Amino acid sequence: MIPKEVYVRRRQQLKKELGSGLALFPGNQEVSYNYPANTYSYRQDSHFLYFFGLTHPGFAGIIDVDEDKDIVFGNDVDIEDIIWMGSQPSVADQAASTGITTIAPYAALTGVLASALNKGRKIHFLPPYRGETQIELSQWLGIPVGELRGKASVELIRAVVRLKEIKDDYEIAEMEKATDIACLMHTTGMKMCLPGIKEQEIAGTMEGIALALAGPVSFPIILSMDGQTLHNHYHGNILKEGRMVVIDAGCETLTGYSSDITRTVPVGGRFNSRQKEVYEAVLMANMEVIKKLKPGIRYFDMHMLAARTLTTALKEIGLMKGDVDEAVAAGAHTLFLPHGLGHMLGMDVHDMEGIGENYVGYDETIQRASAFGTAYLRLARELKTGFTLTVEPGCYFIPALIDQFRSEGKFTDFINYDKVESYKDFGGIRIEDDVLITADGHKVLGKPIPKTIAEIEKTMTEAREWIKMPGII
Repeated sequence: MIPKEVYVRRRQQLKKELGSGLALFPGNQEVSYNYPANTYSYRQDSHFLYFFGLTHPGFAGIIDVDEDKDIVFGNDVDIEDIIWMGSQPSVADQAASTGITTIAPYAALTGVLASALNKGRKIHFLPPYRGETQIELSQWLGIPVGELRGKASVELIRAVVRLKEIKDDYEIAEMEKATDIACLMHTTGMKMCLPGIKEQEIAGTMEGIALALAGPVSFPIILSMDGQTLHNHYHGNILKEGRMVVIDAGCETLTGYSSDITRTVPVGGRFNSRQKEVYEAVLMANMEVIKKLKPGIRYFDMHMLAARTLTTALKEIGLMKGDVDEAVAAGAHTLFLPHGLGHMLGMDVHDMEGIGENYVGYDETIQRASAFGTAYLRLARELKTGFTLTVEPGCYFIPALIDQFRSEGKFTDFINYDKVESYKDFGGIRIEDDVLITADGHKVLGKPIPKTIAEIEKTMTEAREWIKMPGII
């Protein structure tokens, strides 16, 4: 767990970054999904969690820069709550666990904010993403719901990014834990990828491992033979020999830190020759990028390195042709790699994305590209010591995109469309690792997860007898 001194230090650092005003952090409320008493699994707002460390619903926090004061607003449980949930720690005890001594009832927040507004004080808040939070902010601040995101504090956004982008030792330890659990999730999933198994059985087993050992999955599991659909959450296919399965999954720890790992494996445990060629191309892109990661390099340049590496390999296979550098400069590789290389990782699987991806992955030295494919790069800026990020190149054969590019006559100097046509049944491949940028280079987080063809085939074939045991699937 994270000591209270860390939370105290984070709030003090934020005050120094902001300089004046007060920062308002609403915590998340519980949300119903089909009737009022039946709620989704609770997840605290990540920014409230980062600065205040409290995981229960019904809280809000203020960091008052001018008065050098931190306040938690919340209500103690009543007898009706105790009947249903048992005794709960008091607001005072919870606040004290993260170094806060000033507490107030939740309803008092309205008056505190009204007083600040009447005095002309600056109230900083982050762009809200939940409807109930938008309604509360609108009521507290007198801003129409539709105008809230536009009036969020850019100063606070930039300050939060500066603090949260650099991970401390406690955060790294939590992410290592999340990645170690993802290792068990993925190796178990690999062992289950046999002909006749339904995708849902594998996804459900992997999610159960996350819940049993840490917390929820860090995002809905992406697991499908139709790996050409980048975020495929449909789990209804029955696995068939000759197909591959893309498995993109991670978990969260109790403190909210995430892992995000992708592996692609052949149904039945053996790659065929066509699968091997494309898999090795993606693996080479993944490994070439990771080898070069260190402070001071731009992630945009790593994206382009991945694109050149993939294009070189696809040219050798016969799917692409012409000069590699010219092909990449023209954007021909985007037929096969239409997404960015990776993203920041932390307390959210797409760390801080909710407050504006351009603030997190870009800065004044590099702006988001507008070209297809490259425009989807979530992280492009120069890397710093303490960044944690994903490296996830892929190669996809998306029939609709192939048809569109070919009908438009795009990249005919670089793409062998006749051969590409024969790959429309291929699906896709993605390989993703979580990496920490260190002072002298990088570190891949967590236990090694089988990634080479030999490692994957060994893991999958050794499991055949185990996986058939009663009660396993």
